[in-house]
Amino acid sequence: MDTAVERSEAEVVEKTAGTCTGDGPLPGIAEPRTVAPRDARELSRQFFQRLSELEEGTYEFQYARNTLIEMNISLVRFAAGRFRGRGDDMEDIVQTGMIGLIKAIDRFEVSREVEFTSFALPYIVGEIKRFFRDTTWAVHVPRRLQELRVELAKAREELASRLDREPTVPELATLMNIPEDEVIEAQIASNGYNSSSLDAALTGEGAEGGEAVLADFIGVEEDGLRLVEDCQSLAPLMAELGERDRQIIHMRFVEEATQAEIGARLGCSQMHVSRLIKRIIAQLREGMLGELGCA
Repeated sequence: MDTAVERSEAEVVEKTAGTCTGDGPLPGIAEPRTVAPRDARELSRQFFQRLSELEEGTYEFQYARNTLIEMNISLVRFAAGRFRGRGDDMEDIVQTGMIGLIKAIDRFEVSREVEFTSFALPYIVGEIKRFFRDTTWAVHVPRRLQELRVELAKAREELASRLDREPTVPELATLMNIPEDEVIEAQIASNGYNSSSLDAALTGEGAEGGEAVLADFIGVEEDGLRLVEDCQSLAPLMAELGERDRQIIHMRFVEEATQAEIGARLGCSQMHVSRLIKRIIAQLREGMLGELGCA
C-alpha cells in the first residue's frame, strides 16, 4: 500500500516537475490552476512540508505559498457552489472564498496530521457566509451595529424566556452591559436587515377587509412619472421625424409659439402649419399606440 502511494506521488511529481526550488524536491508547476484536485492533494502535502522549512519573505517561500493558493482554487469553487442560488455574482463569491483559502494556508500546520481540504473548507465557507451577512442588509448598516444586533437578539431571547414577557430597554442594557442609547440604536439598526414589499398585504384596522397594501399608505401617485415614461417612449419616435417636423414640434410645444408665428418663420400660412402639426401628432400617436400594443 505504501509503495503504491509513493509511486502515485512520484508520478505526480514527475508529471508536474520542471524546476526545483529550495533544498528539497519541490516541483515547479507552470500552471497550478490546471492541476487536478486529486493531484493537488498529493502535491499540497509536499508544498506545505517545504513551506514550514522555508523563511518567510524569500522567493522560495512565496513560490510555495502562491502555488498552494493556485492549486486549491478548485476547493473554493466547490464551496462557492453551495451558495449558487443566493442571487449574487458567482465570481464575487469565489473571490470572497479565496480570502478564506489564504487564511487556511497561512494557518495550516502539517504536524496536525489532518487533510488540508478538511481544514480549509470551514475557513472558506465561513468567509462566504460573512460576505452574505454583510451584504444582504436592505439598508447599509455599520459592522459595529450589525454585530450589536446579533447580541441584542440573544439578550432579548434570554430575557423573554426568563421574564415570560418582552424585556425593556433598561433590562436589555443591563444584561448586555451597554448604555441604553446603544440598545435603542441596535433596535433601529435591526429594521435595516429586512425590507417590506410595497405590495405586502396589511391586516388590522387600516386594511379594510385585508385588501389594502403598504403602498396605499405611503405617499401619493406622482403624475409627473407618467410624463417621464411618455418622454422616454417619444424620444425614438421624434428621432425618426424629419428636420422640419422636429423644428415645428419644438417651436409649438417647447417655445410655445403660435401657429401664425411658426408660419411666419417657415414662410407658409397658419392653416398649413395647423395641418402639419395635426399630421405630425397623428404620426407620433400612432407610434405610441404601436409601442403599447394598441395599434
